[in-house]
Amino acid sequence: MTFSSLFRKKTVQDILKQVEKNEADGHNALGRHLTARDLTAFGIAAIVGAGIFSTIGKASSDGGPAVIFLFLFTALACSFAAFAYAEFASMVPVSGSAYTYSYVAFGELMAWIIGWALIMEYAIGNITVAISWSDYFTGLLESGGLHLPQWVQMDYLSASNGFKDATALMQSGKSFENLAEPLKAAYTAWTTSPTIGSFHLVADLPALFIIILITALVYRGMKESRNASNVMVVVKLCIILLVIAVGAFYVDTENWTPFAPNGVSGILKGVSAVFFAYIGFDAISTTAEECKDPQRDLPRGMMWAIIICTILYIVIALVLTGMVNYSELNVGDPLAFVFHKLNLKWMSGIIAVSAVIAMASVLLVFQMGQPRIWMSMSRDGLLPKKFSRVHPKYKTPSYATVVTGFVVSVPALFLNLTMVTDLCSIGTLFAFVLVCAGVLVLQNKKDIPRGKFKTPYMNSKYVIPFMLAAGLFYAFNYNNKATMGFITNETKTVNATDIITSLNKEESKKVYEYLLSIDTKKNTAETQDLESMLMQYQQDDTKYAEVVAGLPIGDELKFESGFDLFKHKIPMWIFLISLIGLTVWSFKENLSLIPLLGLVSCLYMMAELSVWNWIYFSIWLLIGLSIYFGFSRKNSKLSHM
Repeated sequence: MTFSSLFRKKTVQDILKQVEKNEADGHNALGRHLTARDLTAFGIAAIVGAGIFSTIGKASSDGGPAVIFLFLFTALACSFAAFAYAEFASMVPVSGSAYTYSYVAFGELMAWIIGWALIMEYAIGNITVAISWSDYFTGLLESGGLHLPQWVQMDYLSASNGFKDATALMQSGKSFENLAEPLKAAYTAWTTSPTIGSFHLVADLPALFIIILITALVYRGMKESRNASNVMVVVKLCIILLVIAVGAFYVDTENWTPFAPNGVSGILKGVSAVFFAYIGFDAISTTAEECKDPQRDLPRGMMWAIIICTILYIVIALVLTGMVNYSELNVGDPLAFVFHKLNLKWMSGIIAVSAVIAMASVLLVFQMGQPRIWMSMSRDGLLPKKFSRVHPKYKTPSYATVVTGFVVSVPALFLNLTMVTDLCSIGTLFAFVLVCAGVLVLQNKKDIPRGKFKTPYMNSKYVIPFMLAAGLFYAFNYNNKATMGFITNETKTVNATDIITSLNKEESKKVYEYLLSIDTKKNTAETQDLESMLMQYQQDDTKYAEVVAGLPIGDELKFESGFDLFKHKIPMWIFLISLIGLTVWSFKENLSLIPLLGLVSCLYMMAELSVWNWIYFSIWLLIGLSIYFGFSRKNSKLSHM
């Protein structure tokens, strides 16, 4: 094995010749049915889903009305990446998305890595959407009077972890009635579920149902999938426009003051959640072989989808934060919540129906993307031949579609929504980073045939260094305290909920007695709810730090310091070091500004994810590398050339 063989590349010419050969003999050829309008609809179907019906609430709660700037930033970052995707899609109009593009730009090893990461994006993304769909669907059933047992509508991890946290909080004095609704549901699911020995039978069956239904539709054909997607997009756009039209009459502009209550840090706090609202537009590129004119229509479809969805997100955010105060929006169903609060319950019902349709359309697009990635990898010999099998009648990657159904449905029964959301985001961002980097690597190569679309060139030689200097000036002059705290790894006080849930009975008793002794206003004399007793001090950071410092428990329960604190900053340090390297690269090579901004933006959003997501993602990549060196490398078609 030579080191250079790990980076053997496919040429654009060879890829295009293979596509022509496939179409000439009908072998492994997919049906061409899609136009720019269909691609735009697929993009809207993929983007308008969990973001507008769920994560927009948490992001608005953190950032206030100024969350619109976060949507603009994220849309801009995705647009930069979309330019890179569109250029590659025009250059290499085949299924495979970022996997195929990386094969051309970086070589086989990086192509495998990005293909393996895309499996995480699409498969984990499908799991995320299926779980969200299940939540909305069961809520809709309950509003109609049909109540499913909690243990058939919740995943195993949420029930298990929720039961532990609820038990700890009740031991510390909180009553069951005062627990948060998700904790109540988890506790009920765990305690009422059937058991086999010590194993609790808790599984999200509605999620399984929708995955089977969507997989069958995707298996049946692209025409059927396209028609279903178009219908669902029309329905949910009509309902969203109705929400905007009705909600506009209830907007109180005083709710927009203050516009940015938590400053820049509050706005950026929701960056990963808002980014999740945009992922999926890249799934359009996996349908390249099924487009009538991919070199023209793919770029148009991506751009129009992002533009339309960004406008919808911004208007919805302004309407929501105008109807109620931003601080009330940290709920799982913000659209339904605001209308219910204003006694417009008929609108809440319409929104619930729309959410179910929206989730199904997102799942449809994601479920189409995954089999086509596997099909491309199989064609190159990196996966078994079965994955490239095309159904003779339906003209879809049949075997890969069925396997995708199994890969998504089984984990959806058991995995936690937060975990899979973050894993999906990091896999997607990694793909975006490599696609943007691929355009930069190929920008000055003369032997690469270009498609009809090319990213507009603007020299980044002086722009990126200026932006870096401006960022450093702002950090040290206007945000000095937070910046120095980051650099010096300043000790951080743990929040009240995490402290209370980590205590045993004896420690809880000591903490209760201490909080009672310092309560001069006697606010806690009639309660034994430790969480509430401690949380009352969190409004004042200085006072809270003083109270926590005096708690009669070990410092490891009260503070984060040393490596325990530093490890959470590792992703941001990786970003900062990479940014310096990219600045030098841009200055030396006169790199194109748009793909470079896409790379920097996506790398920053990766840095905002927790270190645990980076660790899980690294483990996933190591598993993928073991498969590559054990099977894919020796079976690669390039190894026989």
